[in-house]
Amino acid sequence: MEFLLLAFIGICALLLALVCSCIKIVPQATQYVIEFLGKYKCTWDAGIHIKIPFLERVANKITLKEQVMDSPPQPVITKDNVTMQIDTVVFFRIFDAKLYSYGVVNPIRALENLTATTLRNIVGEMELDGTLTSRDIINTKMAEILDEATDQWGMKVSRVELKNIIPPSEIQNAMEKQMKAERDRRETLLQAEGHKAAAITRAEGDKQAMILEAEGERDARIARAEGEAKAIYLSKKAEADGLAALKEAGVDAAVLELKKYEALVSMSNGTASKLIIPTDAVSAVTNNAIFSETTGLGDNTKAVPKAKKPAKKDECCD
Repeated sequence: MEFLLLAFIGICALLLALVCSCIKIVPQATQYVIEFLGKYKCTWDAGIHIKIPFLERVANKITLKEQVMDSPPQPVITKDNVTMQIDTVVFFRIFDAKLYSYGVVNPIRALENLTATTLRNIVGEMELDGTLTSRDIINTKMAEILDEATDQWGMKVSRVELKNIIPPSEIQNAMEKQMKAERDRRETLLQAEGHKAAAITRAEGDKQAMILEAEGERDARIARAEGEAKAIYLSKKAEADGLAALKEAGVDAAVLELKKYEALVSMSNGTASKLIIPTDAVSAVTNNAIFSETTGLGDNTKAVPKAKKPAKKDECCD
């Protein structure tokens, strides 16, 4: 009885272990490929699943996360026969677990070889300078070619990047010399442009200064001319006002003739040694003199005082 009890307990333990082994939990972003008697049956997504013991098995566990494949440096020959070392990084993910499991043997290795051959084909059609300056073009072409070629393997290539492009040492030295020469040329051009800009600026400054000086002189002349014109205008206006005042005062011809005489006297006070007097002026002076002697107007000479007579002595008083 004890032997039967132990056998029963052993059989129950085996059955429990078998049942537990048939319960499978698929993690998130993972798929299981299930085979039934060696033939593909289905693909399990994330969750809990139960398989038939001894008849079904998990053939492959596939992760659906995006993966990164870092390819080692590959020797690549350009169109102008320059050998370079180029390494790439490929970003891909698996979208079909069945195709990935049964499409190709060792899909990662197949992707590495396909990447190397595609890179050689693309770079082989380009020259050295184009290779160094066309990374984006190379990346885009490789991504398109690899994505199309890996569809039958259940893989989706999302991006390809060139990490390093290492030309031979001789080419590197030549590129450094070329870069130095280009920088020297740019420095010379910048200095020449600076001198040119400075000369233009100085010329424009001199031109502006001359223009301002000419404008200032013009304004000064205009101001002086306006001042002189205003002075002449005021002088003539004063004379006109004086004549108008004399006319309003009712001055007779004798006074006017006297004013002419005073004007002649003021003219004779100058430095001129000769004075030419018109006949009309001489007759006017003569008439004025006669008028002055007759009436006594305009005579500024003082009269000689008369001598006093001596006082008579009073004989009676003396």
